[in-house]
Amino acid sequence: MQHSFGDYQLDTERRELTHGAEPISVGPQVFDLLVFLVQHRDRVVSKEDLIENIWGGRIVSESTLTSHINAVRKAIGDSGEEQRLIRTFPRKGIRFVAAVQSKPSQDLTSNDIQKLPLTLPEKPSIAVLPFQNQSGDPEQEYFIDGIVEDIITALSRIRWLFVIARNSSFTFKDRALDVKQVGRELGVRYVLEGSVRRAGNRVRVTAQLIDASTGGHIWGDRFEGALADIFDLQDQITTRVIGAIAPQLEQAEIERAKRKPTESLDAYDYFLRGMASFYQRNRESIAEALRLFYKAIELDPNFASAYATAAWCYHWRKINGWMIDSVQEIAETERLARRALELGQDDAVALARGAHALGYVVGDIDAAVIFIDRALVLNPNLATAYWASGWTRLWFGEVDTAINHLAQAMRLSPLDPYTVSMQAGMALGHFLAGRYDEASSWVEKALWEQENYVTVLRIAAASYAAAGRLEDARKAMARVRELQPALQVSNVKDWVPLRRPEDLEKVEDGLRKAGLPE
Repeated sequence: MQHSFGDYQLDTERRELTHGAEPISVGPQVFDLLVFLVQHRDRVVSKEDLIENIWGGRIVSESTLTSHINAVRKAIGDSGEEQRLIRTFPRKGIRFVAAVQSKPSQDLTSNDIQKLPLTLPEKPSIAVLPFQNQSGDPEQEYFIDGIVEDIITALSRIRWLFVIARNSSFTFKDRALDVKQVGRELGVRYVLEGSVRRAGNRVRVTAQLIDASTGGHIWGDRFEGALADIFDLQDQITTRVIGAIAPQLEQAEIERAKRKPTESLDAYDYFLRGMASFYQRNRESIAEALRLFYKAIELDPNFASAYATAAWCYHWRKINGWMIDSVQEIAETERLARRALELGQDDAVALARGAHALGYVVGDIDAAVIFIDRALVLNPNLATAYWASGWTRLWFGEVDTAINHLAQAMRLSPLDPYTVSMQAGMALGHFLAGRYDEASSWVEKALWEQENYVTVLRIAAASYAAAGRLEDARKAMARVRELQPALQVSNVKDWVPLRRPEDLEKVEDGLRKAGLPE
């Protein structure tokens, strides 16, 4: 059906809103909300009507509802003050009051409808296409399809992703493909494609991530392994592919959000912009990230990852000695982190980040371990969860587990923005285990990545001193004293929350030898 009001046309079959000849881009829920208002223009529509019909009866905050109504008003040029097209009736609801002319959509056959491009979901969307069999051996098809199915299943565990089901993706099997066409037909922004080749007793898998809207290449890599245990190899490949593409998808979404005009932002875009600032990791950018996360929370009070990453900002402020009112900021960290853990019961990212902040800033290491373990169960391919687990296990005193989990985090996400923190954790783990030369080696890798990271410099000073490299230890300590003048042996426990007394004593002794005053 095609509805016209003023210079606007709303085509429900084509899912198009146009102003004159110009298409207007709106999100799927905003479009559905406008359609519902137009179709029920004979009455006042209540808040309960909207929640039931647009959100399927799910719990929706007042701010989310208001932001969607405002987005509808903006799309059709109706300000809240004028209310020319949509009128608010206090304590009752809203009604579409403009004159509307309706008629069937012209020249739209059932075949046309099947070819119409789908509206992109509000969250990042991906389809994993069947990988090409380049082995010349039809018997390998089950192995190749198994890899793809496992990748689809693993991606489906990431709550911020919209993942096309296997049955839809596999309709493209054995077809010559144009990724732009795939994106239009499946209604996704990203496409993962690949190939598998067997040579002797080895298998090589290549994969690449494509932006279906532009055809642009985002990421590509190659994975190899022995065929001795084909199913174990299948699991390894799945883990590595997921670990590699998840950060790339997040980075691609961050870049996309940064290109959007600021007046069209919603909660998720504020969150992505916050992540872009967060990854810059300086005092000003962390403050800006915190502001953006709070804005996301204001627009969506149930946004678990926004709460968790806001808490993470305070974690970073504490690490670097940037807290101004530590009592107030620790209390706010606890509020944000516990809210994230409450809302994100099935969100591995929110659980990992929120629990990590709760452990480091608030000191509730027991709860941190429990929630991070839950994150790893929910998504065993999440590098962030292994990273958070590694550091939390270090504080808890489980050094070997910590080192294994940090190594897994780096394996899953070799280009991660937080590689330097993973390397710092590896250094501290080897230091606590008495392997001072190995600790020093990891410190040097981390300092190569970020020379003024005070956490690394503290570990460097202690490691060099324990290894007998006193001149290097004193140089590292001099830099620590510049960046963190408040640090003393007596308050090391506030910066490194180690539960086992022997671990804390070892760190204190190393820093004391490096020249840290009592």
